[in-house]
Amino acid sequence: MARLVIVSNRVASPKERAAKAGGLAVALREALGRQGGLWFGWSGETEVNPPTEPKIFRSGRVTYALQTLDPEEQHAHYAGYANGTLWPLCHYRLGALSYRRTDWEGYRRVNDTFARSLMPLLKPDDVVWVHDYHFIPLASALRELGFKGLIGYFHHIPWPTPDVFLTLPSHAALVEDLSQYDLVGLQTENDVRALLTYISSEARGWIAPGGVVGLKERRFRVAAYPIGIDTEAFVKDAKAAVTGEEMERLHSSLAGRTLAVGVDRLDYSKGLPNKFNAFGELLKSRPEHRSKVTMMQVAPVSRGEVAEYRALRRELEELAGAINGEYAEFDWVPLRYLNRPLARPTLAAIYRSSRIGLVTPLRDGMNLVAKEYVAAQNPKNPGVLVLSRFAGAANELSGALMVNPYDIEGMADMLDLALAMPLEERQERWRANMAVVEANTIHKWCDTFLDDLAHTVDRLGELPEHSRAAARQ
Repeated sequence: MARLVIVSNRVASPKERAAKAGGLAVALREALGRQGGLWFGWSGETEVNPPTEPKIFRSGRVTYALQTLDPEEQHAHYAGYANGTLWPLCHYRLGALSYRRTDWEGYRRVNDTFARSLMPLLKPDDVVWVHDYHFIPLASALRELGFKGLIGYFHHIPWPTPDVFLTLPSHAALVEDLSQYDLVGLQTENDVRALLTYISSEARGWIAPGGVVGLKERRFRVAAYPIGIDTEAFVKDAKAAVTGEEMERLHSSLAGRTLAVGVDRLDYSKGLPNKFNAFGELLKSRPEHRSKVTMMQVAPVSRGEVAEYRALRRELEELAGAINGEYAEFDWVPLRYLNRPLARPTLAAIYRSSRIGLVTPLRDGMNLVAKEYVAAQNPKNPGVLVLSRFAGAANELSGALMVNPYDIEGMADMLDLALAMPLEERQERWRANMAVVEANTIHKWCDTFLDDLAHTVDRLGELPEHSRAAARQ
C-alpha cells in the first residue's frame, strides 16, 4: 500500500485531544493512522536563518515533520499573499485585497522551501495530499525537484468566478501550478464550474467529461468533494451535554427564554455585522419578541494583528452595545457576544439548547458550523437552521431557511418565521438536513478523495489530439 503524505500549513499535535483539534485534523490524523504516513507542515515557529531540515518525530504509525521559517518569509507567505491576497479574492472582498509583488515572490519561496524540505522524505510511490490555498504552488516545486508520484490538492475555501479571479495579477501562474496536481478538489459544483470556465475561456485549456482537464501538455482532474463533520462524535457530545454542567448553567441564565446562536471566527467573510443588524431589526420591527429571545454570538479573534480585523471587532462591539443599550431590560440582555473559543462539548450544549442556528456568511467554502448545528439537535424538538445561500453548505442542507445576508430585513423575517415555526415542520426540516450530515461525513470525504486520487491516472486517459494541439498553441 502506498504511503500517505499530508501537507498543511499547521499540523495538529498528536497530543491534541479530538475535542480541541477539530474535525479536519481528526480525520487527517485518522487517515494517516490507519495506514501509516507522514504529516508535513509549518512548525508555527520562526527564526532568522532557520534550519533547512524539518524537525521530525513519530507518534504511533505517523511521522510528523515540522518546518521552521524565516520571519520575513513567513509574513510574506502567510499574512501577505495567502491571507492578504488570496483570502479576500476567494471570498469576493476585492476592496480588502492587497497585492504586492514581494508577497507573491515570498509566497513562492516558502513553497519552494517546503518542497526542498519535503523532497528528501518522499518515496517514489508516496501519495501526497496538499491542503488549501497556502500551498497551491507546492506541486510545481515538487515536480521541478523530480517527484513523479500522485499529488492531490484540496481547496477548503471558495473558488472565485473568472471575472473575480482575473483581478489577481498572478492568476495565470496559479492555474499553471494547479495543473501540476493530479486531482484538484473543491467544495461545490459551483466552485468547479468557476475554475473550469476560467481554464477553458482564459487559459485555453481543454475540458473533457468528468472534469478532466488538458492544459499545456498536463492532464489533471477537477471535482467537487463537499467536506463533512465527524457526525457520530458530535451527536455523542450533544447527547452527553443534556446532563452536563454547561447545559444547566445555560438554561439557568436564559430563564426560559428562546436562544438563537451563531458561532464564527471573527472574520469579515462571516457577515457578522449583517447578523447583528438583522437581530436588531427583529427587535425593532417585531416588539413581541423583546425579552423573549436571546442571541448568542461566539466569535473567537482571528488574525488580530490585521487592521481590518481589529476594525471589525470594534464595529461588532459598537453594534452589540447599541442593540443592548436600546432593548435590554434589567433582567434581560438581548445579545451575548463572546470573543473567545469554546470547547466542542460546550458548543454542542449551546447548539442543542437553541431554537435557531444563525449561519450567515457573505461567502464560505462550506461552513461546518451549519452541519454541527444540525448534528447537535434533539430529534424530538430540533431547532431551525437559518443559512446564507452563499455558504457551500446551502447546496446540501435543503431543510434550512435560506437567507441573503445582504438583505437585513429579509433575515429578520426569517428569524421571525423560525421563532414561530411549529414542531412538525421543524422536525421535517431537521430530518432532511440530518440525512445529509449522516451520509456525508468527514471520514467519507477523506476516503472518497483519496480513493479518487489513487485511481486518477485511470480516469484521465488520453486526451483527444485536438485538445493537445490546442494546448500547444
